[in-house]
Amino acid sequence: MKTVTAKGKTVEEAIQNALAELDTTADKVTTKVIDIPGTGLMGMFGSRFAKVEVTLDEDEDDIEINENDTCTKFLSDVFSAMNMDVDISYRSEEEILCVDLNCEDTGVLIGRRGQTLDALQYLTSLVVNKNKDDYTRISLDVANYREKRKDALQDLADRIAQKVQRTKTKYVLEPMNPYERRIIHAALQNYKNIVTYSEGEEPFRHIVIDFKHDKM
Repeated sequence: MKTVTAKGKTVEEAIQNALAELDTTADKVTTKVIDIPGTGLMGMFGSRFAKVEVTLDEDEDDIEINENDTCTKFLSDVFSAMNMDVDISYRSEEEILCVDLNCEDTGVLIGRRGQTLDALQYLTSLVVNKNKDDYTRISLDVANYREKRKDALQDLADRIAQKVQRTKTKYVLEPMNPYERRIIHAALQNYKNIVTYSEGEEPFRHIVIDFKHDKM
């Protein structure tokens, strides 16, 4: 952020001088009045001029660039330590900063059931949001893995739900992270005779798909 100090015969004139120096408008800055005419420091010394400090606010584009730079530096260091050549690109989607990774050995970045990718996403989120007031959601993806995994989980949920309907017995799924559990819950919410709920503690928390028996 750029800050300038300016003077003027009035506070308004001082502000206008600062805006001219910054080449911006009043709605894009934060202004602090340091001195007003006739008061001086703590009222002890007279002053002929007003004095202000004007700071140019970061716009959304600047914030996004800063976040991208932070992501790039962190991930580049990680991939360098892994001896991997990975291309990093960015896109915005519903207030989420999406980071797309491209490399030859995608399996290494994804890991077993996406565990490596989830860990990288978590760490990147910590780095990007460090010392920030506004939280930025981060999504890391490799070779469209997230969408493919979502489709696979929805298919799995449908198959298990149909099995539970036939057998009228519950089925316990393997442990999943919160994101994947939400996909399962959402996929089965329209089954009238199926109920889903989570059991266990992280990282072993899992979903139970059960038949909704009529109450006697």
